[in-house]
Amino acid sequence: MGQTPREILKQYWNHDAFRPLQEDIIQSVLAGKDTVALLPTGGGKSLCFQVPAMAKPGLCLVVSPLISLMKDQTDRLRRKGITAFALYAGMSRKDVLNILKVAGDSNCKFLYVSPERLETAMFLENLPSLSINLIAVDEAHCVSQWGYDFRPPYLRIAALREVVDAPVLALTASATPEVMEDITDKLQLRQPAVFRGPFTRANLSYSYFSTEAKVQKAADILQKVPGSSIIYCNTRRAAREIAEQLNRLSIPAGAYHAGLAREERNALQDAWLKDRQRVIVATNAFGMGIDKPDVKTVIHFHPPESVENYYQEAGRAGRDGAKAYAILLCDGQDRARLKALPDVRYPSIEKIRPVYQQLMNFLQLPVDSGEGNYYDFDLGRFTEAFSIDTTTTLNVIKALEQEGLMSFQQQVFLPSSLRFTTAKQVLYDFEHDHPALQPLIHALLRTYEGIFDRPTPIKEKQLAFLTGKDALQVTKDLVELQAYHLIDYTPQKDTPQVYVSRGRPAAEELYIDPVGHRLRKEQYAARIHSIVRYMELSLECRSRWLASYFGDKEAKDCGICDNCRRAGRKAG
Repeated sequence: MGQTPREILKQYWNHDAFRPLQEDIIQSVLAGKDTVALLPTGGGKSLCFQVPAMAKPGLCLVVSPLISLMKDQTDRLRRKGITAFALYAGMSRKDVLNILKVAGDSNCKFLYVSPERLETAMFLENLPSLSINLIAVDEAHCVSQWGYDFRPPYLRIAALREVVDAPVLALTASATPEVMEDITDKLQLRQPAVFRGPFTRANLSYSYFSTEAKVQKAADILQKVPGSSIIYCNTRRAAREIAEQLNRLSIPAGAYHAGLAREERNALQDAWLKDRQRVIVATNAFGMGIDKPDVKTVIHFHPPESVENYYQEAGRAGRDGAKAYAILLCDGQDRARLKALPDVRYPSIEKIRPVYQQLMNFLQLPVDSGEGNYYDFDLGRFTEAFSIDTTTTLNVIKALEQEGLMSFQQQVFLPSSLRFTTAKQVLYDFEHDHPALQPLIHALLRTYEGIFDRPTPIKEKQLAFLTGKDALQVTKDLVELQAYHLIDYTPQKDTPQVYVSRGRPAAEELYIDPVGHRLRKEQYAARIHSIVRYMELSLECRSRWLASYFGDKEAKDCGICDNCRRAGRKAG
């Protein structure tokens, strides 16, 4: 008899009990039911598919839109001794084929895939060889054209069911009732069991301040409320400037954004996680998949573009159950920016067409080519070459993504990988003739399991430590071993990627659906209106209003938001 969910939870995660709703969701999945789980940020969504997958033979196919989350979760699973792989942007065809083969032939329990991978012929050809026991769809709101982060490749998930006989678990942290219906429809869920977590947090106090002196206001809040904090802003430049001004006010703050080198981002995140850095000022990419329960304040320096984004980001405060604060700041410039955003965020079709052609020219793709492939994309070089500003470029790419033509991954990191391609006897003879390279070969063989069977992630710095050389010399030695055809070595890559979903059409054949484009713009404008409405609340409880937005009409006044405190209300 197999292990129970609680036994699995204890063995691999060292927890004695599940959080609310987790066990109900797990039992629904184990019963073979399609299931929808709407759990707030920090509600433990990943365990809802990881535990039942461990309780059944076969592997769990996890569809996730974020490379950073896929990497983080596969790394965590491997540290627990659980076999997990991920397929994402920038991987070579050979690496993808190798992972698919290993996943089909081994005891692999989790295969994470980006939604774009589902559309590739290579993945579909290998799908029948995978013994899939569950399809977990993370960030399931991306399947809805009317959601706040529509990803057309998510629509491909429903077609998996023609090949895979396994239940589907759809997970999201924030979806309105309309989007929840769309998730059920687009994923073709069969009489799904639906579980909704509570949208109110008894320990989280929401506040809004209209002020022209936002840095000083943030500083005042941070001086009154000790502890770890995140400040969200809308640009890299703003992150740098806000952090600098806070440091001048004797509040230690670091700026985190995609423009930093990977090592610098990791060091800053690690310092914050270990409380050596009190405040992180970041664009909204920060915080996904990061488990820091004792965040005391989340301050939004600029209003986000939707209530969904705000709720998710604010919800990173107070996960330990202690009193925490979510504060939204706004000034006159923010109001003007919000009003203009729909036209900025959804350029006209007349603006989209020429930029698309310039993108294809930049990637050097002829007509009818490129489909299903990833390409390195230097955003700065493109905008300079064609004299287009970055904001317009990114918004056009987003519009093209929603048309199903292409997508853009800004934060792509592929670690160095290596596989021995020669027989062990040949390697032994080579070592005898090349003693200077022997320590490196031994370090590779002793440190990395499976390095003869598949491309294996390696770390040049670790090898440098083990061999007593510097990392640059290790890299040179690895290149030399490759020149001798002993290894297949791929250096690390930290380059943004464009994925071309459809081959380049001729200029006159490029079709962008005007009705869909207009409706998405109208939905976006409605979401902007909702966040403005939230800011304008003067009497209603903010916590109850947020719960109602997501369909929870039974929520009570929290008693601790700014409006409740002003009215002298007690928590109900």
